[in-house]
Amino acid sequence: MSKILTVKHENCPQNHPCPAVRVCPVGALSQSGHSAPVVDHGKCIRCGKCSTFCPKKALVLEV
Repeated sequence: MSKILTVKHENCPQNHPCPAVRVCPVGALSQSGHSAPVVDHGKCIRCGKCSTFCPKKALVLEV
């Protein structure tokens, strides 16, 4: 069963540059201004680096 990365908007403060965007090894996360990050599921390799790095646990790998 494949995992999918989801953004939990209720956990994301959306008032600063997302620190998890810069740790994605394939550039699957992007952010416009200080909005919640957006996942490009075509690029995401589901490695979990962003979800581990997110201080608010707003990025979650779900089954």
